[in-house]
Amino acid sequence: MAITSANQLELLQTAEAVAREKMIDPGLVIEAMEESLARAAKSRYGAEMDIRVSIDRKTGRATFTRVRTVVADDELENYQAEMTVDQARQYMANPEVGQTYVEEVPPVEMGRIAAQSAKQVILQKVREAERDRQYEEFKDRAGTIINGLVKREEYGNVIVDVGAGEAILRRNEKIGRESYRPNDRVRCYIKDVRREPRGPQIFLSRTAPEFMAELFKMEVPEIYDGIIEIKAVARDPGSRAKIAVVSYDNSIDPVGACVGMRGSRVQAVVNELQGEKIDIIPWNEDQPTFLVNALQPAEVTKVVLDEEAGKIEVVVPEEQLSLAIGRRGQNVRLASQLTGLDIDIMTEEEESARRQKEFEARTKLFMETLDLDEFFAQLLVSEGFTNLEEVAYVELDELLVIDGVDEGTAEELQARARDYLEAQAKAALDAARELGAEESLIQFEGLTPQMVEALAKDDVKSLEDFATCADWELAGGWTSNGGERIKDDGILEPFGVSLEDAQDMVMTARIMLGWVDPAELEAEAAEDDDAGEEESEA
Repeated sequence: MAITSANQLELLQTAEAVAREKMIDPGLVIEAMEESLARAAKSRYGAEMDIRVSIDRKTGRATFTRVRTVVADDELENYQAEMTVDQARQYMANPEVGQTYVEEVPPVEMGRIAAQSAKQVILQKVREAERDRQYEEFKDRAGTIINGLVKREEYGNVIVDVGAGEAILRRNEKIGRESYRPNDRVRCYIKDVRREPRGPQIFLSRTAPEFMAELFKMEVPEIYDGIIEIKAVARDPGSRAKIAVVSYDNSIDPVGACVGMRGSRVQAVVNELQGEKIDIIPWNEDQPTFLVNALQPAEVTKVVLDEEAGKIEVVVPEEQLSLAIGRRGQNVRLASQLTGLDIDIMTEEEESARRQKEFEARTKLFMETLDLDEFFAQLLVSEGFTNLEEVAYVELDELLVIDGVDEGTAEELQARARDYLEAQAKAALDAARELGAEESLIQFEGLTPQMVEALAKDDVKSLEDFATCADWELAGGWTSNGGERIKDDGILEPFGVSLEDAQDMVMTARIMLGWVDPAELEAEAAEDDDAGEEESEA
């Protein structure tokens, strides 16, 4: 194929046709043609030559040029694409290093192999432009619902035609045992859009909680308008789900609005989710109240919230236990996901037995450590005292409200408690020192003598040792092994040290040792705050 006047206009026509078909800029196609022609020319004139091709955007005329760069004498490496200052004087007046000399060369005859190579270059460039266009189109659509046509199924993953490209619905993102045939229409949630070496990848989902939220937004105008807000969603895809909603207009019932007339709105969502049963829960700022709602249809007798531990105890009548737990623990699991709390469900009988056991244990503690008779120890427990620290350091007035306790008795109780605690602390420190605990660890703020002893028993004997600990090693945590969750006991877990407390203490130790620069931490925290603000604004 020769680039002659007969086919010059064909280049432009071909470029425009390809651009229209692929919906990309014609200029990108022409650039790909220029590169492919330059590659063909190099195969004719020599690969070491710097051959460039320019196609006139109006006439389609292809101009082939050879470019040579002026370099210093000691830098001359490629005689075909470079020349020295002395050599350049033959072509240029007053040449300088870095200048280029451009001369036109005759067009090339493209053989079959060269034409095939040129075609591959053009196709590659067109594919890259098409991928860039697809990524730009979909990158801002993550988090929305899209309709597509099923093209094919590969190893359980469904390839979906979404108009301007292909997306993938992985098998673990399908509901239950959904199966699709080519040309089936499917509605999905765009979970993620990423650039990858083989092009932009659009990942779809039908199991994401956000998919249900977006479906309700489509079916319930009040949610779309912002009058009703979806606060939380928990799903067991294809089986059951719970969704918490709140209304910012007192005249609108959020649950009723989501259900719709004769259940029409919620039924539309249920049909899309393959019959998934949906419990619509009224959201409440009060966590115990919200949890009672979330455990519907089970009736709850009592709720005890431990905010520090993020746990909640729920007491239900014996006949309501199976309903509260649900089939295979489904109801309590979804309620836990919805509220973000660990839920411990027990019957009234179990709760009564546990409280009796705790009462007896605390009574025994006060009897042995404070040298009290059983009746007096029971009085302390009945007034809400759970440990020696509370007795030792509580305000004196709180002891005086106990029947039969005067100021002298209260002071004596506190003196006994403090003496016992001090003796325990001294014994723990002596034991820690015998185990080799260093003063740097003993004096570290936040560690009690008992904690130091526990650390020393676990071979953490210096501040350096402590600073190398992971937060989960101190506070405990969970790991997964073959799909089974295994509890990791923390060294300081018996002392009520949380994961956040452990993180703070370890970081403080690292700063004290000079391993971490506080200024860098502040800068990172400021960057995280700025990023969070930008995301919230977006």
